[in-house]
Amino acid sequence: MVNKIEFTNRLKKIMEHHQLTASLFADKIGVQRSSISHILSGRNKPSLDFILKVTNIFSDVDIYWLLNGKGSFPKKSADVPSYPTTNSFLDSKDSSSNSIKKMDRIVVFYTDGTFDEYKKG
Repeated sequence: MVNKIEFTNRLKKIMEHHQLTASLFADKIGVQRSSISHILSGRNKPSLDFILKVTNIFSDVDIYWLLNGKGSFPKKSADVPSYPTTNSFLDSKDSSSNSIKKMDRIVVFYTDGTFDEYKKG
Protein backbone atom coordinates (compact mmCIF):
# COMPACT_ATOMS: atom_id res chain seq x y z
CA MET A 1 0.00 0.00 0.00
CA VAL A 2 1.29 3.46 -0.89
CA ASN A 3 1.83 5.78 2.07
CA LYS A 4 0.15 9.03 0.95
CA ILE A 5 2.38 11.33 3.01
CA GLU A 6 5.62 9.73 1.83
CA PHE A 7 4.36 9.59 -1.77
CA THR A 8 3.48 13.29 -1.59
CA ASN A 9 6.98 14.09 -0.32
CA ARG A 10 8.54 12.13 -3.21
CA LEU A 11 6.28 13.91 -5.70
CA LYS A 12 7.32 17.28 -4.26
CA LYS A 13 10.97 16.21 -4.55
CA ILE A 14 10.46 15.52 -8.29
CA MET A 15 8.81 18.91 -8.79
CA GLU A 16 11.59 20.70 -6.91
CA HIS A 17 14.29 18.83 -8.81
CA HIS A 18 12.75 19.83 -12.15
CA GLN A 19 11.85 23.31 -10.87
CA LEU A 20 8.15 22.90 -11.62
CA THR A 21 5.13 24.29 -9.84
CA ALA A 22 2.22 21.95 -9.26
CA SER A 23 0.41 23.53 -12.21
CA LEU A 24 3.35 23.13 -14.59
CA PHE A 25 3.90 19.58 -13.36
CA ALA A 26 0.25 18.73 -14.08
CA ASP A 27 0.51 20.25 -17.56
CA LYS A 28 3.72 18.37 -18.27
CA ILE A 29 2.33 14.94 -17.39
CA GLY A 30 -1.07 15.68 -18.94
CA VAL A 31 -3.39 15.62 -15.94
CA GLN A 32 -5.80 18.18 -14.55
CA ARG A 33 -4.27 20.64 -12.14
CA SER A 34 -6.88 19.69 -9.55
CA SER A 35 -5.57 16.09 -9.65
CA ILE A 36 -2.15 17.26 -8.48
CA SER A 37 -3.73 19.47 -5.84
CA HIS A 38 -5.83 16.60 -4.49
CA ILE A 39 -2.85 14.22 -4.38
CA LEU A 40 -0.56 16.78 -2.74
CA SER A 41 -3.19 17.59 -0.11
CA GLY A 42 -3.68 13.89 0.67
CA ARG A 43 -7.32 13.97 -0.42
CA ASN A 44 -6.80 11.41 -3.22
CA LYS A 45 -4.42 8.53 -3.78
CA PRO A 46 -2.54 8.46 -7.08
CA SER A 47 -3.98 6.18 -9.77
CA LEU A 48 -1.88 3.72 -11.74
CA ASP A 49 -2.40 5.94 -14.79
CA PHE A 50 -0.98 8.90 -12.84
CA ILE A 51 2.07 6.89 -11.72
CA LEU A 52 2.75 5.72 -15.28
CA LYS A 53 2.45 9.25 -16.65
CA VAL A 54 5.01 10.50 -14.14
CA THR A 55 7.49 7.71 -14.86
CA ASN A 56 7.00 7.96 -18.65
CA ILE A 57 7.57 11.73 -18.77
CA PHE A 58 10.35 11.83 -16.19
CA SER A 59 12.84 9.13 -17.14
CA ASP A 60 14.90 9.88 -14.02
CA VAL A 61 12.05 8.67 -11.78
CA ASP A 62 12.09 5.01 -10.84
CA ILE A 63 8.62 3.57 -10.30
CA TYR A 64 9.73 1.62 -7.22
CA TRP A 65 11.21 4.75 -5.67
CA LEU A 66 8.07 6.73 -6.45
CA LEU A 67 5.75 4.12 -4.97
CA ASN A 68 7.65 2.96 -1.90
CA GLY A 69 10.91 4.89 -1.59
CA LYS A 70 13.14 1.96 -2.62
CA GLY A 71 16.06 2.95 -4.82
CA SER A 72 17.18 6.48 -5.52
CA PHE A 73 16.13 9.70 -7.21
CA PRO A 74 17.24 10.69 -9.70
CA LYS A 75 17.94 7.26 -11.13
CA LYS A 76 21.58 6.30 -11.22
CA SER A 77 22.84 4.63 -14.38
CA ALA A 78 23.38 1.47 -12.33
CA ASP A 79 19.63 1.48 -11.52
CA VAL A 80 18.70 1.22 -15.20
CA PRO A 81 18.33 -2.40 -16.33
CA SER A 82 20.71 -3.50 -19.03
CA TYR A 83 19.62 -5.47 -22.04
CA PRO A 84 21.66 -7.46 -24.56
CA THR A 85 23.10 -5.27 -27.29
CA THR A 86 23.86 -8.00 -29.80
CA ASN A 87 21.66 -10.23 -31.87
CA SER A 88 22.49 -13.11 -29.54
CA PHE A 89 19.28 -12.32 -27.69
CA LEU A 90 17.19 -12.31 -30.87
CA ASP A 91 19.02 -15.07 -32.72
CA SER A 92 19.51 -17.82 -30.17
CA LYS A 93 19.95 -21.56 -30.46
CA ASP A 94 16.98 -23.81 -29.94
CA SER A 95 18.25 -26.39 -27.47
CA SER A 96 15.88 -29.08 -28.78
CA SER A 97 17.03 -29.02 -32.40
CA ASN A 98 20.39 -27.18 -32.27
CA SER A 99 19.13 -24.83 -34.97
CA ILE A 100 19.36 -21.06 -34.73
CA LYS A 101 16.11 -19.30 -33.89
CA LYS A 102 15.52 -16.15 -35.94
CA MET A 103 13.48 -13.18 -34.83
CA ASP A 104 10.25 -12.79 -36.81
CA ARG A 105 8.68 -9.65 -35.33
CA ILE A 106 8.63 -7.26 -32.39
CA VAL A 107 5.44 -5.72 -31.01
CA VAL A 108 5.63 -2.60 -28.84
CA PHE A 109 2.57 -1.81 -26.71
CA TYR A 110 1.95 1.77 -25.56
CA THR A 111 0.12 2.95 -22.45
CA ASP A 112 -2.67 4.48 -24.56
CA GLY A 113 -3.64 1.03 -25.86
CA THR A 114 -2.03 1.38 -29.28
CA PHE A 115 0.85 -0.68 -30.60
CA ASP A 116 3.49 -0.82 -33.34
CA GLU A 117 4.61 -4.02 -35.00
CA TYR A 118 8.03 -4.43 -36.59
CA LYS A 119 8.54 -7.39 -38.91
CA LYS A 120 11.87 -8.70 -40.11
CA GLY A 121 12.69 -8.20 -43.75
